[in-house]
Amino acid sequence: MTDHQTTTRRFSSGPWRRLRSLRVRLIAVFAAVALLTAVSASGIAYWLNRDAVLKRAQDTALNDFRVSLSRNVSELPLNATCDDLRQLAANVASSGLSYEVVVTDPAHPDCTASSDPARYTLDSVPEKLQDIVGKPREVTEGNPYPYHLYWQRQNLEGRPYVIGGTKVVPTGPTAFMFKSLENERADLNTLGWSLAIATLLALIGSALLAQAASATVLRPVKRLGDAARRLGEGHLDTRLEVEGSDELADLARTFNRTAESLHEQVEELSAREAQSRRFVADMSHELRTPLTAMTAVTDILEDEAESLDPMIEPAVRLVVSETRRLSDLVENLMEVTRFDAGTAKLVADEVDIADLIMSCIDGRAWYDAVEVDAPRGVRAVVDPRRLDVVFANLIGNALKHGGSPVRVRVRGSEDAVTVEVSDSGPGIPEDVLPHVFDRFYKADKGRARSEGSGLGLSIAMANAQIHGGTITAANGEVGAVFTLTLPLTPPPPAAASEESAQ
Repeated sequence: MTDHQTTTRRFSSGPWRRLRSLRVRLIAVFAAVALLTAVSASGIAYWLNRDAVLKRAQDTALNDFRVSLSRNVSELPLNATCDDLRQLAANVASSGLSYEVVVTDPAHPDCTASSDPARYTLDSVPEKLQDIVGKPREVTEGNPYPYHLYWQRQNLEGRPYVIGGTKVVPTGPTAFMFKSLENERADLNTLGWSLAIATLLALIGSALLAQAASATVLRPVKRLGDAARRLGEGHLDTRLEVEGSDELADLARTFNRTAESLHEQVEELSAREAQSRRFVADMSHELRTPLTAMTAVTDILEDEAESLDPMIEPAVRLVVSETRRLSDLVENLMEVTRFDAGTAKLVADEVDIADLIMSCIDGRAWYDAVEVDAPRGVRAVVDPRRLDVVFANLIGNALKHGGSPVRVRVRGSEDAVTVEVSDSGPGIPEDVLPHVFDRFYKADKGRARSEGSGLGLSIAMANAQIHGGTITAANGEVGAVFTLTLPLTPPPPAAASEESAQ
């Protein structure tokens, strides 16, 4: 398995799979939309309220400062002293809106009158504001006054203020107002916290709404997934209950129609397959009787072949070999039909694998062409007859197609036994390797053309699978290598039948 496949499998399970679920994504989308909407609405509401609160506070303070200054400056003497300026600052600041006043006069450059001299002086006023307040504007039809009231928001010692200033007359005093916006900031902070809590509640509400919506949407999807899973497991009668007329109901109807069509097709294919199996089985049984008689006749002909006319002898030997080949084909077809029908049974017994291999080799007179590395004592519970068929096919194919010496190597472990059969031939072409266990496959391009039926390795694989094992084919350093792996104890009959049917 490649690193990419490993990563994909890792991400498709555990927490990554939960993160990718439709329910989580629905909740995430609902939450994201609700959060974006709530934050946008809260932000707009906050800034609108902030501007309104600050503008109202500063406009009220500046208007009151203008009125109070106009009223009190008229009582100021022409040659006002520094004490008069202090009195003016105190009178203007006593309007009741809680702001402080600083007054300066060009006639008294060393005097700065303040309603609270400990905290507010001319140095507290931004230089830019001082400059613009002291500069007269051109008097025109649209601007009848040279001096105006200017203001600026400024933080002093970490507290917000609105600072306003104006010059009364060209030769008169200049007054500055300091209005604290601390109360407004507290109100805005309270508003901000309220909007944040409202946003959080909206987020929680959207998550609960998404949970309810996803449950409504995903319940039919889950039923559809369960039905598809049951259909994949072979329960072709699975159907969905259709409710309503929405898209999910249309999906359920489509699933039911698909399942019904699939059920009909599978039943038709099963019926055809059953007919084919019965035909092969019946044909094999019907052929056995005449083949038995033909085999007996061919045995006699083979014994008398040397005494026959030399012109007839080749034809007789051809009839004998083809009759035996036909007999083997019929026996193989009957064995295949048993596996397909699930009637193949194990007659298991505990045997020594080395003894079984030697018996197979001795019975077929292969001992001169086969090298055996099989330690005794490797015992397993197997069907000796079926395992003999496996060994005969593997060793016979190695001798026929790969050439001697053929090496048979047996190794046992705690729970399995491995039999490796290798030959000294040219190996198996790469395009043939995936098909060596297919039925009737004889596209043997790299070796001598086989005279068999193409069923031997397929039957060997079926016999291995009914034991709960398997056979693999590969190319070694020299020649082909077939590896049989069997458990020391065969699986239960039901499991063995399922494996052999695959």
